[in-house]
Amino acid sequence: MGGSAGDLVRLVAKGHGRSRAELARLSGMAPSSVSLRVEELIEAGLLREDGEGASRGGRRPRQLRLHENAGVVVAVDVGTHHVRMAVLDLAGRVLLEHELPGEIAEGPERVIERLLDNLRMTLRQAEVEHLPLLGVGIGMPGPVDPGAAKVVAPSRMPGWNDFPIGRRMSELLGVRVVVENDANLMAVGEHRYGWPDRDNLMAVKAGTGIGCGIIVSGRLHRGRGAAGDISHVPVHVPEPVTCSCGHSDCLEAHASGAALRRILRAQGIEVSSSRHLVDLVNDGVPEATTLVRNAGRLAGQVLVPLVNFFNPDVLVLGGGLSAAEPFVAAVRGAIYERCLPLATRDLEIATAVTGRDACMLGAGSLVLDEVLASEWVDDTLAAR
Repeated sequence: MGGSAGDLVRLVAKGHGRSRAELARLSGMAPSSVSLRVEELIEAGLLREDGEGASRGGRRPRQLRLHENAGVVVAVDVGTHHVRMAVLDLAGRVLLEHELPGEIAEGPERVIERLLDNLRMTLRQAEVEHLPLLGVGIGMPGPVDPGAAKVVAPSRMPGWNDFPIGRRMSELLGVRVVVENDANLMAVGEHRYGWPDRDNLMAVKAGTGIGCGIIVSGRLHRGRGAAGDISHVPVHVPEPVTCSCGHSDCLEAHASGAALRRILRAQGIEVSSSRHLVDLVNDGVPEATTLVRNAGRLAGQVLVPLVNFFNPDVLVLGGGLSAAEPFVAAVRGAIYERCLPLATRDLEIATAVTGRDACMLGAGSLVLDEVLASEWVDDTLAAR
């Protein structure tokens, strides 16, 4: 670990360095140098020191924490029919969250206009307008080029292809903006807040679409932007349906919430959302239950070779369809039936611990990582 002021702030933010002695041990810096830097950070309003920690035989150490007035970030989960937004402090604590209606099909300009209005309203409601906004993390329901911070070749998102939402939002707000696929963010959120001690995790988000995020050795694995995209993996089906990609046997064309709603509509049953579909299952509507169970079987069919190949510690099921027990049971059944015993021996298959907040929390985590890894700390000290 290095010895810069930013390194010390990151150690405190992650909860590793709770005292000056711990910071000296973890950073490799001399205790006197740590004390000098900590005093600078306290005077700059980035850290505070209060309370008392556990004693190791001498005087009980004072506890270090990020100052609540140092700044905030905003996390945004843009769904097909909703926007979830939260304000987080620099320790990752959620200060305020809420959900608002929104249609991704309205196009990027209208969605950005709504996001800006909602963001300002959220900061007011959280009563933190006076604090520096340091960054925004945005989750999108489609493939994302993380380097360019833009959506690439999405389905059901007219006008979004190659749209540079990250650059546009950063220009309008004057802060750094991180953009990521929602399934990747679900994986990050579940790992950070739900399974912090499990370093190899797969998170499947099954809602209007189907995606998967992968945590390898504690870090999000993006590949070159398409890692974890299971939506266009072929499945064995009796009746082909043309997918947006042009193929007829893609998982998403047969097992996503959008696909199931299309099938039910053809049967005369109108379904407004994945949540409505789950309500029909819970109400015992046989057509809905059969379709959801088959969707879980198809998803399990795709996941079997991936679980054998990756051998994760945890497989997390999230998104709207994960609230339907027949879907979850069918995924579990396929995996335990077809995977190698060694691959499932210690595997946990669970629904998302963080529930509908997973993507939002993941967005907050990634933008906090970006802020704390940036020159922000040095700039704040230089501006004193």
